Amino acid sequence: MNSSINLQPVIMAGGSGTRLWPLSRAQFPKQFLSLLGQQSLFQQAALRLKGLGRDFLPSADPIVVGNEEHRFMLLEQLQAVSLQQSLLMLEPCGRNTAPAVTLAALHAQEQGLDPVLVVSPADQTVIDLTAFTAALRSAAEEAASGGIVILGIPPSGPETGFGYIRTEGSGPVMKVLRFVEKPNLQTAQRYLDEGHHFWNSGMFVMRASVWLQALGEFRADILEATRRAFEAGTRDNNMLRPNPDLFSAVPAESVDYAVIEQCPGTRFTVSMVPLAAGWSDLGAWDAVWQVADKNEDGNATFGDTLIADSHNVLIHASSRLVGAVGLEDIVIVETPDAVLVADRRRAQDVKKIVGKLQGSGRTEQHLHRQVHRPWGWYDSIDAGPRFQVKRIMVKPGESLSLQMHHHRAEHWIVVSGTAEVTNGDKVIVLTENQSTYIPLGERHRLANPGKVPLEIIEVQSGSYLGEDDIVRFEDHYGRQ
Repeated sequence: MNSSINLQPVIMAGGSGTRLWPLSRAQFPKQFLSLLGQQSLFQQAALRLKGLGRDFLPSADPIVVGNEEHRFMLLEQLQAVSLQQSLLMLEPCGRNTAPAVTLAALHAQEQGLDPVLVVSPADQTVIDLTAFTAALRSAAEEAASGGIVILGIPPSGPETGFGYIRTEGSGPVMKVLRFVEKPNLQTAQRYLDEGHHFWNSGMFVMRASVWLQALGEFRADILEATRRAFEAGTRDNNMLRPNPDLFSAVPAESVDYAVIEQCPGTRFTVSMVPLAAGWSDLGAWDAVWQVADKNEDGNATFGDTLIADSHNVLIHASSRLVGAVGLEDIVIVETPDAVLVADRRRAQDVKKIVGKLQGSGRTEQHLHRQVHRPWGWYDSIDAGPRFQVKRIMVKPGESLSLQMHHHRAEHWIVVSGTAEVTNGDKVIVLTENQSTYIPLGERHRLANPGKVPLEIIEVQSGSYLGEDDIVRFEDHYGRQ
């Protein structure tokens, strides 16, 4: 490996993963889920790319491009794997992947460097890290000389959910002839029979300058609009934010459509390196079943499950026992507030349920029952006319905002840990089994001054119990 090549991993962490509902939600998308193993897909991607530094030197910590709404989850998950120094580029709204890569390339050039960008989605899994490293070694060497390289997946079947790459030649680096849209089943089978067709992994390798030159040639409007938003942005420690108004005006387009698919036959050469490393984009529950450990009947189970006389079934239980009898090719996914039952072969169609949820304005598409916040989480465990019960966890040293409610009063009971409670002009300390009452209209704050998590039960009562009935006076996290 050429030691003069500087690698800059870039993780695109703004996806939504609607086909993995009900586990994936708009405010807790699939990249933050631990679908296989203890670490989330995002954490796996960050560690996988950080690990390149052991073979490709020098290699920087990953740049993470994600949504402003997910910044606390991004920070928390990076901290858990000791990558809290990674730069977060926080988009005020999603504009697809071309502007996301452009932000990273502009930042790299601002630092006076021209690194080889290794661009990867945050929501994929790779089993064979040795093969992954070898493929990226070939891709990085090709990209260092000015080419654009995409990692292609040797197809294992006539998959209709992926775009395809048509190549020629053999060896570690192949010439790309053209890109093909997601085919129907008959066309996908023909691609498989013909050979020289690979799945598009969505992982790209190229110098920052090459990306900006190609984007300027094919989509100058995206380049200039993103540049304006970047240059008018703000920097806060390791968080960089493009200007919200200017970024919202950037045309939304993918890396593929904006640049990569335009390159064949131009001065921008596109090559492909095959990646045979147990890759999966986990785009639907059928893909999770395919890569999961299965028993002799082909059943994959997660959580508390009992299964009998069933074959090729996936069951994911989050909060209770799930039993299944006499099923074939079925997916069952259970969460505290929703259950999905689907034909495994039609797992792509889960997005139809998400569409119905969106159309009816239901919250099950947007949030889990347990909602993560920068200070901890809350779980809405019961509700009825004029009351709601929540279980609240506050991390050590953290606190909620100083706030007030117009329409509800609250009772707090400490279950474990120590609570520091601001209630009007009084500040009291409560320990296990102690409680307090927050009257309607009173300024209040809950904080955890201890070294262990604080858990309380909150009982709300009043005429309106929505989350938007909060007036914040002080907040450590910059929320309004």
